[in-house]
Amino acid sequence: MLNVVNLAMPFFLLIFLGFVSGRGAKLSRDGLAWMNFFVVYLALPALFFQLLSETPLEELATFDFVAATTFSTFAMFAVAYSFARFILRGSIGEATVQALVGSYSNIGYMGPGVTLAVLGAGAAVPTALILCFDTILLFILVPMMMSIGGSQNIKVGPLAFEIFKKIVTHPFILAVFAGILAAAVEFKPPVAIDQTISFLRQAAAPCALFAMGVTIALQPSRRTAKELPILLLIKLVVHPVLVFVLLEWIGGFDSLWISTAVLMAALPPAANVYVLAQHYSAYVERASTAVLYGTLASVLTLPTLIYLIQSGILVP
Repeated sequence: MLNVVNLAMPFFLLIFLGFVSGRGAKLSRDGLAWMNFFVVYLALPALFFQLLSETPLEELATFDFVAATTFSTFAMFAVAYSFARFILRGSIGEATVQALVGSYSNIGYMGPGVTLAVLGAGAAVPTALILCFDTILLFILVPMMMSIGGSQNIKVGPLAFEIFKKIVTHPFILAVFAGILAAAVEFKPPVAIDQTISFLRQAAAPCALFAMGVTIALQPSRRTAKELPILLLIKLVVHPVLVFVLLEWIGGFDSLWISTAVLMAALPPAANVYVLAQHYSAYVERASTAVLYGTLASVLTLPTLIYLIQSGILVP
């Protein structure tokens, strides 16, 4: 268990350092914007492209794996939305953000760092596939639900175009498909370009985790939310359990892929939950609370899951 703690704690310590820096240093938000740009548009795409481009193409054609993990995310979105909308009687906009709390893992900033550190380079492909298709799913669900909640006269054409544009221009998705294409044609970049991509790849995890901590620290005053324990239970416990059950039920998957999918599902709510809440002016202050408390709760739940995986108790 000590080895697991030593493996998991650096991730949370980087987030903590970012949080303390964001609270203590009297700096403008401009620097954070540039760091987020570096992480989202350069470092993480470089990571996904390089790892996928080096993977045999036949390993990427895993439609049943993608279907199971994406369905699990959708199911958690639906469960959390139903809880918020029909039990808490919240508006469609608020229920949509609460559904994100229950389903949207921190797959971008935490996902690759955690899965690759715990499981090795073999986790790269399932990590990238989950990130790509979960992102596409949520890019479709969130604008659609917010449009339904905001207007009775929804213009389907402009909405569909906006969703399509967000999907095809997202740097993570572009990097994943570029990596798959490179693998298909066995493209090898020149040495200088490949070394530059390696530099960017190595910076991805530490910069992403530090930026996440700063982002949490700079969020506005927080309101407690009585529904938060239920939403975090859905996110941190029910989501990984459902992924595990589905993949075991379908069968035929490598244990490494199952472990990767379970770890990705067990990550805390993404910092982007707050960004989306702010963008749509719904559940804003409590969204920041959800991101903070979800990250704190995962300090206990994530190392426990890592221990179950590494000891062979969960995935033999």
